[in-house]
Amino acid sequence: MVSRAEQLKRGVHLEYLTILWNLIEGGVAIGSGAAAGSIALVGFGVDSLIETSSGGVLLWRIQAERRGHDADALEKTASRLVGVCFLLLAAYVAADSIKTLLTHEKPQRTIVGMAVCVISIFVMPWLALSKRKLAKELNSSALAADSAQTSFCAYLSGIVLGGLALNALFQWWWADPIAALIMCPIIWKEGWKGLEGQRCAGCQ
Repeated sequence: MVSRAEQLKRGVHLEYLTILWNLIEGGVAIGSGAAAGSIALVGFGVDSLIETSSGGVLLWRIQAERRGHDADALEKTASRLVGVCFLLLAAYVAADSIKTLLTHEKPQRTIVGMAVCVISIFVMPWLALSKRKLAKELNSSALAADSAQTSFCAYLSGIVLGGLALNALFQWWWADPIAALIMCPIIWKEGWKGLEGQRCAGCQ
């Protein structure tokens, strides 16, 4: 029988891994997206950085429990702050996508951007599944919420990759801003849930 202390230790390792990957993913996505003029890729990168801050909150919460403290109040406050970040991201992506469509700004091909999306499609579901299993063991709704948010990142990877691939293969420049617009209601929904004190979908 695995002790709760060992389960919490595993949770710390998973959150450190999540934060590390999101920092790499976010940096590469924003850099390659800015170079290629891809609003969808930049938005995806910013989302990764927001998830890094969210992962930091979960890391603090697990560490606090390991020290015997109750972090529920801070978790709710942090959830609302992350929610505001998501709402601002959705507004930014929507405005820039519409501007791109109106001005016909054509993004360039970005192999690096496509590669990071492909890797994310494989890495994020594995992390999400690991967190979901641990959340059940710990009976932690916060960790279950974090696992849903990690899954959410995988969905965004697929959407962004689709837009980048269509532009690269068929020169459908409009696929990138359309992919970004598809992301907006998903990001907005998660942000609103965070603002209401629910860290993300799947918390109930």
